[in-house]
Parts: sequence; structure tokens; C-alpha cells
Amino acid sequence: MNLRFLGMATALAVGCATRMLAAEADDMAAIKTEITRNHDKAVKRLQDWIALPSIAAESRGFPEGAEHLIGLLKEVGFQRADRIDTDGKPGVFAILDAGAAKTVGIYLMYDVKQFDPSEWTSPPLEARIIDRPGVGKVMIGRGAVNQKGPESALIAALDAFRASGRKLPVNLVVIAEGEEEIGSPHIAQIVERPEVRAALARCVGVWMPHATQTLDGGVTVNLGAKGVIEVELTSDSLTWGRGPMRDTHSSSKAMIDSPVWRLVSALGTLVTPDGNTPAIDGFMDGVLPLSAEDKARILTASKKFTEQQYKVMTGAQKWIDDLPFLAALERLESQPTVNIEGIYGGYTGVGGKTILAHKAAAKLDLRLVPGQTAADALAKLKAHLMRRGYGDINVNCTGGYDPTTTRADSALILAQISVLKRNGIDPVLWPRLAGSYPGYIFTQAPVSLPSGHFGLAHGGGAHAPDEFFLIESANPKVQGYDGAAYSFVEYLYELAK
Repeated sequence: MNLRFLGMATALAVGCATRMLAAEADDMAAIKTEITRNHDKAVKRLQDWIALPSIAAESRGFPEGAEHLIGLLKEVGFQRADRIDTDGKPGVFAILDAGAAKTVGIYLMYDVKQFDPSEWTSPPLEARIIDRPGVGKVMIGRGAVNQKGPESALIAALDAFRASGRKLPVNLVVIAEGEEEIGSPHIAQIVERPEVRAALARCVGVWMPHATQTLDGGVTVNLGAKGVIEVELTSDSLTWGRGPMRDTHSSSKAMIDSPVWRLVSALGTLVTPDGNTPAIDGFMDGVLPLSAEDKARILTASKKFTEQQYKVMTGAQKWIDDLPFLAALERLESQPTVNIEGIYGGYTGVGGKTILAHKAAAKLDLRLVPGQTAADALAKLKAHLMRRGYGDINVNCTGGYDPTTTRADSALILAQISVLKRNGIDPVLWPRLAGSYPGYIFTQAPVSLPSGHFGLAHGGGAHAPDEFFLIESANPKVQGYDGAAYSFVEYLYELAK
């Protein structure tokens, strides 16, 4: 062996790596400068986006929502950004080819939840920036944190690459939908298109921009998410063949059946008497228990979280069965649920109105854990009602998808951990998000890619009044809007490695 030659080769390799790191640092510094310089432009972009809501449940803002997102993507350098029509609301498929060695997939949603302006302290579409004591300057608006705030911060990061003349370290493939808030019923029609499938085949993973920081600056890295189905159960006299064919005087209850009570009775069979454990026939079959690794992660996390944080976040004072905090967290991660979102029927206005209603309905969501599928859960719900004598109750599934899981040692997750630790954050590794997103479409065959969430940002109030996204942070440990954008720059460079 020529030791002199080996030494020279090693020195050349080290020198090359050093120059590459220095060039990367210079590029990142230039991009960070552009993010700061274009702060006002980026914030205005978010405000304009919030002012144009796309609400799938109300068929509001379509196809305008998809077209607006296409415009945003083209503005920051995507060579291709196409509208993908489905049997529901349109999706978006976009490609930014930077000539890089690696390609990364990004999942976006452009739809938002419904809102009642009377419940808000600030108009939900005006995206006003206000001071929130102890938090900083926040933008209040529907979609501010779920998900237009984090997504617009990613767009701001990509705009900074373009404005600084720096090339992205990875190529990007974007898959976006406008129906996440109704259970993504047509996302498969987007992902299964040949050109989309081919683009995903080149990706190392798919991630979603997200506001992951708590008020103390901590971050939870979710290794998956629960699945969900959303259903509406309707009991009406016409289908049942009993009860009034129209609302009638309530004195008739002495001789006429009530479809409202029938619905209440049927709902009572879906859970145990306390309402806390699903009792649908066969629903719990196949549910996988927490692994020893999952339990260890929850134990570690319980020492970093505080019980009071969770109580403030949920508005709860006690956990089911008065469980201690650790046991409650294990239940959160391991248990599927049957939840009533709302019940309506008959008169619900001011004062009384003595009627016997002819129709009633309830909206439910059923959260699913590994070992369950959306299709199987729906089939078991329908079979259960039929077996119990409630076959006349209509079951309308408006959307849903399977749970999802990603390995902790996947490149997607390792890159997140690396960026977080470089920012002085020791993240919590969490088995799965208790909420849901359609990551299954990426993690399951035939796509079979890791999928997750990332973003140094903070917000709150998703699905609720006064939803907000942090713009200027009062806590140096928590990133504001510019810090959120720069965290995506760091993540893209880390994924490139």
C-alpha cells in the first residue's frame, strides 16, 4: 500500500468536504438574510391566503383554493404545478427539479375547517396580528396554524432560495389536497395517477410542514398517526316506517314512536355505559397493544411533559377513570375511540317548542390504531347496527383513512432529530399523533415511504375559535415566522445528506 498516496487522498477528501461545508454555510447565511428581508412580504402572503378559505364541508372556495396554491408554488420556482381533478375537490401536483441527487415529497392541504365568526374575538378571515401576553405577536385566522401558517413559511423558505440565487439541495415533489378536513375521501385519486406515482418513486420520504413547538420550545417527533373515519348516522321516520312523517305536536308521543330516541338508543350500543370504550361488535379485534419500545418512549415523554400542559391544551380537569398521567398517556396512544361530534334533530332554538321530531342525526369520528383499517371499521359499524336491529339507521361515511407508522431510524426522522438537536432541542419521540392525517397513502404499499411532520413553529386553536400562528416570539426558545421558515431550510439541507 502506498501510504503517501493514501495520505494525499485523505487530505484531498477532507479538504473537499471542508470546502463543501463552508459553501453550504455561506448559502444558508444568504438564504437566512433573504427570509428576514422578505418578512413583510411573506406575512402578507399568509394573510392573503387566509382571506381565501377553502372549506370542503361547505363546498366553499373551490376550485379557487387549488388555483391559488398553484400560483404560490409557481411563484417560488416550481416548474410544474398542475390541478388534479377528482370526484371531489381538486388536488395539486407540483415538481421543483433542482438537479439534486435526492428528491423529497411534501404533503400539503389547502382546505380549512368551518367557522362561526360570532365565536371569534378577531374576524377569522382578516388574519389580524395581535399581541398575546407571554407568547408574542400572533396572527389570528382560520387556517393560521392548520395548516396555512407552516405551509406559507415553507413557501417563504423556497422564495428565499430563489431570491438569493441559491439552488435547493433536494428536488421537491408536492402532493396537495383540498379535502383533508373531511377525511381525505379522494386523495387516492391524486396519488394513484401514473405521473404522481412515478414522482413519488424517486422520493426518500414525504413530510408535512407543521408547527411542532410547545410554548416552552419543546418538540415532539411523531412516528405515525391514528387513522379515522367520519360518519353521520341518521334516524328518520320515513326509513324506519314508524314515528311521525313530519314534526308533530309532542303530546302525540304517548302513542307514536320517536326517531330521536331511536338514534340515542342506537348510539348507546356503540360504547360501554361510561362512553369511554368502543363496544361495536369486533371493533377491537386485531388492535395491537403498545410495544415495549412504545411504552418506553411514553415513559420518557411523561417525564418531559407536564400534566398541567396537557390539561391546559385539552381544557380537561381529570382523565378517564381518574387515571394517573402516565396511564392516561398510554391510553391516548393505544386506544381507538368512538366520539360524538354533535347531535341534532327537532327544535334547538330559544325557549321550548313542544314537537315530536321526525328526524335526527349524529356526526361521529372513530379514531383507529395499528391493527385496524378504515374499511373494516366502517363495515363493523354497519354490521353492528344491523345485528342490533338498527338496520334502518343510515350510515354515511364522509371520509377516512388507515393509521400510519414510520420507523424511528428512517432518513426522514433522523434528519428531523439532527436539525432539532443542532437547535438545542432534545425532542420527544412519540409513537403516534393522537389526531389523524392521510399519511397512510404514502406509508402503505405500493408507495411505502416514511412520512411525518416537521417545523420549528408554534400555534394553537386548530379547529377552534381564535386559531393562531406565532409571528414574532416573546420566547427566544420558540421560533416566530422567520425562524419557522429557516427551520425548513435547515431540514432540506439535512435531508440532502
